[in-house]
Amino acid sequence: MSFTTKPVTSLQTTRRQFLQTSLATGAAALAAPAILRGQNLNSKLNIACIGVGGRGAGNMSAVSNENIVGICDVFEPTVDRVSMTFPKARKAVDYRKLMDHAKEFDAVVVSTCEHTHAFATLAALQLGKHVYCEKPLTHNVWEARIIREAARKVKVATQMGIQIHAEKNYRRVVELIQTGAIGPVREVHVWVSRAWGLQSEADAKKYGDIVSVQNRPVETDPIPAGLNWDLWLGPAKERPFNKVYFPGPKWYRWWDFGSGTMSDLGSHWNDLPFWALKLESPLTIEAAGPPPHPELAPASMQATYHYGPRGDMPDVKLTWYQGVNKPALWQEGKIPTWDSGALFIGDKGMLLSDYSKHVLLPETQFKDFKRPEPFIKDSIGHHAEWLNACKTGEPTTCNFEYAGLLTEANHLGNVAYRVGKKLEWNAAALKCPNAPEADQYLKRIYRDGWKLA
Repeated sequence: MSFTTKPVTSLQTTRRQFLQTSLATGAAALAAPAILRGQNLNSKLNIACIGVGGRGAGNMSAVSNENIVGICDVFEPTVDRVSMTFPKARKAVDYRKLMDHAKEFDAVVVSTCEHTHAFATLAALQLGKHVYCEKPLTHNVWEARIIREAARKVKVATQMGIQIHAEKNYRRVVELIQTGAIGPVREVHVWVSRAWGLQSEADAKKYGDIVSVQNRPVETDPIPAGLNWDLWLGPAKERPFNKVYFPGPKWYRWWDFGSGTMSDLGSHWNDLPFWALKLESPLTIEAAGPPPHPELAPASMQATYHYGPRGDMPDVKLTWYQGVNKPALWQEGKIPTWDSGALFIGDKGMLLSDYSKHVLLPETQFKDFKRPEPFIKDSIGHHAEWLNACKTGEPTTCNFEYAGLLTEANHLGNVAYRVGKKLEWNAAALKCPNAPEADQYLKRIYRDGWKLA
């Protein structure tokens, strides 16, 4: 989920105040997991944080018991504010300048806007640094593959920021599905009510946008003092500054900077069936929704994936819904009408889950059901897993191998929507054999001066 953090305005902010403010507002409903404590100074990691406002403040606070030695943000007032709490940390507005001092840090936390995730992440991986990257891992399918392959080569500790993965509820659901509580699962429905995208004026007010925007603005607004707009744009096509893009999460709806609700919340909610059903690459993807807009992601849409057998698990169809779109069983009131959820339909029953609770359906059928003994160890915390992995080499649960596959699949839902036809997917070739027109959405053309390699 995406959250914003209220700025700390006092220049006399203490470290404790910074952490309290960030944890209270940046983590919101997903409280920042516990981090490793009781380490002596010599065992602490030196961490550089790229993107330290908004969600970045929450990520930084979650690792702040380590040594924060580098802070970077394209908005200079944010860098200056945070540096009051970490006065010894190197300051930068361009992450590439921070990378010039790679000997100073062991690990990197990337919390920039989605369209620059891959650039900062790849640079850190190529330097052999451990990396934590906020979700979604990348802006498109090709970038996800580049990051996954790069991480595989360097063998450092990686983690994508999908904090729900660390909660006990997801672990218990995975155990139930994988021990056959509802039998073989052949169908899954995942839905979220968030509708950030192309929307009406009424929806714009409801979801906190300044204005309802139907097309790319042509007028130029004054650039906020201290914002390096050229660096903020990064690899995206050049355009004049307008307040509809900044600050976050306004950029989220625009194809050039984000991918809408699909790849963002899909990172959280499709994670559960991805994990429980051992999914990797879909065979086909099709989507439905309003006519695609060239600039803006849709507020409401749905996408259906078909996956082949995995071991003793059968073919499965997974359908994603966002905004007003909901499964038929939900619309007919045949299941609890939770705002967001994941419904597994098996041969022997159903399981409905959200991020904090789950229920076996029909409840009367499962009233005497004996749950399996837990076999997935509870997490020490999502950020703490990564910190521990950096120090010990133990695995993380959302490493870039797993997260890269999840990210690719989520992005493919948007690709199918924008192309407007059922796609056949050749994962090895990174191609849709029946739709060469999909290529333009699998990979983007970068602005001069930007290259991912």
